[in-house]
Amino acid sequence: MEKSTMHSQASTPVPAHPLDTNLKMNRNVLGMLLFIGSESMFFLLLILAYVNFHNQYGIGEMAAWHLDVAKTGLFSIALFASSFTLWLSEKAHAKNSGMAIFWMTLTIVLGAIFICGQGLEYSDLIRENLTISRDLFGTTFFTLTGFHGFHVIIGLILLSVALWIMVRGKEHEITEAGLTCVSLYWHFVDVVWVAVFSVVYLWRFIK
Repeated sequence: MEKSTMHSQASTPVPAHPLDTNLKMNRNVLGMLLFIGSESMFFLLLILAYVNFHNQYGIGEMAAWHLDVAKTGLFSIALFASSFTLWLSEKAHAKNSGMAIFWMTLTIVLGAIFICGQGLEYSDLIRENLTISRDLFGTTFFTLTGFHGFHVIIGLILLSVALWIMVRGKEHEITEAGLTCVSLYWHFVDVVWVAVFSVVYLWRFIK
């Protein structure tokens, strides 16, 4: 009887390195979280610098003169909405639903709307002769918002890669860990913009 049991256990296939996948997923997500943490410090320093200059040199008055809060608010809504559509894409992906591709595409479109809106804003400011080298406000404004815009572009590239993998079909399906990493990064970009928009555009109304 014991021999039969031992033979049965020996014949049962044992998955090779069953924990490898989970460990790899955890490492990927942990790596992204560490990266986000380091980038958060950069943004925090830039925001604190802006606040410091705002209080000491009165750049808030220049912001009130040059910035169109309503217009920026409109394309900011697109960025905020993209976090929701990405969440819907994740949910659909978990259910193996084809809607994951639709929601991912919409996320990219909303992110692109934000970048286009920021580009138009920069164009208007430059026509007003406000550049990064003109004065303290120009330097702090373009540095802070430009650094964030750069991260949005990186996020759009990551989202596009994820979409491309999804479109290729089940054989090349994006892993849950991969989608989680992309999602964490994009939500981070959105949260940072909440802080940037509040400090740069809404500060004079809050103060």
